[in-house]
Amino acid sequence: MMMGDDVENGNLGPYQDRPRTFPNMRSKPYTPLIFRILRGINVRVLVILLLLGFGYVFYIGASTSPIIVFVFSVCIVSFLLSIYLTKWVLSKDEGPPEMVQISEAIRDGAEGFFRTQYGTISKMALLLALVILSIYLFRNTTPQQEASGLGRVTSACITVAAFLLGALCSGVAGYVGMWVSVRANVRVSSAARRSAREALQIAVRAGGFSALVVVGMAVIGIAILYAAFYVWLEVDSPGSMKVTDLPLLLVGYGFGASFVALFAQLGGGIFTKAADVGADLVGKVEQGIPEDDPRNPAVIADLVGDNVGDCAARGADLFESIAAEIISAMILGGTMAQRCKIEDPSGFILFPLVVHSFDLVVSSIGILSIRGTRDSGVKGPVEDPMTILQKGYSITIVLAVLTFAGSTRWLLYTEQAPSAWLNFSLCGLVGIITAYVFVWITKYYTDYKHEPVRTLALSSSTGHGTNIIAGVSLGLESTALPVLVISISIISAFWLGQTSGLVDETGSPTGGLFGTAVATMGMLSTAAYILTMDMFGPIADNAGGIVEMSQQSESVREITDLLDAVGNTTKATTKGFAIGSAALASFLLFSAYMDEVSSFARQSFKQVDIAIPEVFIGGLLGSMLIFLFSAWACAAVGRTAQEVVKEVRRQFIERPGIMDYKEKPDYGRCVAIVASASLREMIKPGALAIVSPIVVGFLFRVLGHYTGHPLLGAKVVAALLMFATVSGILMALFLNTAGGAWDNAKKYIETGALGGKGSDSHKAAVTGDTVGDPFKDTAGPSLHVLIKMLATITLVMAPVFL
Repeated sequence: MMMGDDVENGNLGPYQDRPRTFPNMRSKPYTPLIFRILRGINVRVLVILLLLGFGYVFYIGASTSPIIVFVFSVCIVSFLLSIYLTKWVLSKDEGPPEMVQISEAIRDGAEGFFRTQYGTISKMALLLALVILSIYLFRNTTPQQEASGLGRVTSACITVAAFLLGALCSGVAGYVGMWVSVRANVRVSSAARRSAREALQIAVRAGGFSALVVVGMAVIGIAILYAAFYVWLEVDSPGSMKVTDLPLLLVGYGFGASFVALFAQLGGGIFTKAADVGADLVGKVEQGIPEDDPRNPAVIADLVGDNVGDCAARGADLFESIAAEIISAMILGGTMAQRCKIEDPSGFILFPLVVHSFDLVVSSIGILSIRGTRDSGVKGPVEDPMTILQKGYSITIVLAVLTFAGSTRWLLYTEQAPSAWLNFSLCGLVGIITAYVFVWITKYYTDYKHEPVRTLALSSSTGHGTNIIAGVSLGLESTALPVLVISISIISAFWLGQTSGLVDETGSPTGGLFGTAVATMGMLSTAAYILTMDMFGPIADNAGGIVEMSQQSESVREITDLLDAVGNTTKATTKGFAIGSAALASFLLFSAYMDEVSSFARQSFKQVDIAIPEVFIGGLLGSMLIFLFSAWACAAVGRTAQEVVKEVRRQFIERPGIMDYKEKPDYGRCVAIVASASLREMIKPGALAIVSPIVVGFLFRVLGHYTGHPLLGAKVVAALLMFATVSGILMALFLNTAGGAWDNAKKYIETGALGGKGSDSHKAAVTGDTVGDPFKDTAGPSLHVLIKMLATITLVMAPVFL
């Protein structure tokens, strides 16, 4: 993980020579154990094992439902396409040796930190699995479990197995995101010497590989788990579990994915932003050197951080988002089908898996629609990359609308309400429109082509303080439109579902919540393309760093700067999209939690009265949790950045020849500082998020036992979850948008506006950017993971509160 003494052996000649030989920081390449084992197996044996594995998977799929077979087929085709994209990206040249050396240093740092970080996370996951096992072995059983003969031991083993599988898949999703980014960055840098369009295409296809694998893994993982439980438990046979109750067994999978995503986001976010802040404050503000200048001792740590924070963490994050949304929608679909006495409920339960299977198809078409050309060379006019990405997104959106309508007609048609599928199709359209509007709103507030960011940049001309004030006010204002959009989409989808014609035994409409679930699926029906745009950002950022460190011509740096600025907008857009989907998914999981409590308590639990003092206190604690978590996350970045600043200052003082290229910086020292500090700092806020709802629920359960209110613990936790969701959405919107706007205000000034690089306006903008760094890449992204993890942990831990 550490760069070692090899850094000291590098040779950076005199400044006048414009050297292109960089420290040999290559250490032994890291390959995960599972891949080393696979490489050691004979190719023919491996092929036979894969065929047998696929054959067994399709067998249990066929034993479950033809829909599962369809899902398996689409996922496998998408994996084959991702292999093609990988080979296509890796076939591109890596450029001159100096680029390759820098890229290898970044790769080693990222893989070393990933190995250490996920080793720590895996130990915590195993410990939590033991806690879950202990709780489930001593908990009460639900009437459904008693009727199906599902005992405590079986239930405990199923939940723990699902939790560990979700954690494992989330970790693999993170590794895939990092693996491709550390190999694509240098190829984008090399392509930028020839054509902006070619560089864009490589970055998009590299991001597309990661997106297809992450979404495909989320879908096929849940599908395999569902089919395995269906066959193993002999679901729907006499005396066994009903298929409508089966999705509740998948909740552990979502919790495992959330658990890993939270710590990946915290650790990676602290790493990347501490290195970034330290590099910018000393390099840009104090020394006046450009971003990613090879003289900056923290530059390699900054570039490593882009991969572990923005790629690995975001892959785990979106994996968790899709898993939570699919599971919650399956639970609500099964519940509604049971209440409406639908003869074949499998369509309503498996509908989310089919939607995301089509997501893989339409997003693949959108990714492949972005083609490279050498016509727009370095000397010619460069087409706006954002326009190209938006064209691909528009194609994906149109295809998503068509496939969504077809999916609803195929799976949600029922004789009891012949027009219900049309209402649910409109719910999906509401979700798709919501996603598009969210993308537009975030782009408006974070792209320097629009007024808000330009106004923020203008405030930098009057000093650092006015820049901070303008950025904070922009972030606060940016919460209004998204909240209105979420509110309208929830009400619209609920009304459409409620008027679908589906009724329960008493004649009461029951489709409202499922309508909201369908809208959430609609919003995430282009998730693979959205993740592609998100992965594009850090790859472009890394490419710009490699170009600067290898001292390429100014025209090449202009291309990578343009891609980097667009990448900042796409990253902010994806975060806004993730917050919107988190809001809808949390609403669904909250409803599932109330149903779960009703099953365990064997009494109705439909409402939460915040006029009850204890319940109101639970709400206050939920809101406090959001603010305290955000404070600890930002403080972690600040403390780690201070260590980086001190180290960089020390090197500039003790090695004055660095500024003249006569002495070489010790890059490895900064990487080691940030890596160890981020692993240490991620524990406290992560533990707060996991322990808080369990402790609060248990304490109020004890209080309720002695005061004659048996459901008090569950009610207080429901209030905590409700208030935390609302506060968390607003806080995440503020943090993400303000941070993205500060970053692009700095980028706008660096294009030459308001005095350009090195001016007083630029220094004020850099200060704003450093303030916004922990907002947009640590606390903000971690919050929307936290919101969904709180929802899944309350579902899994519901017995503790009763």
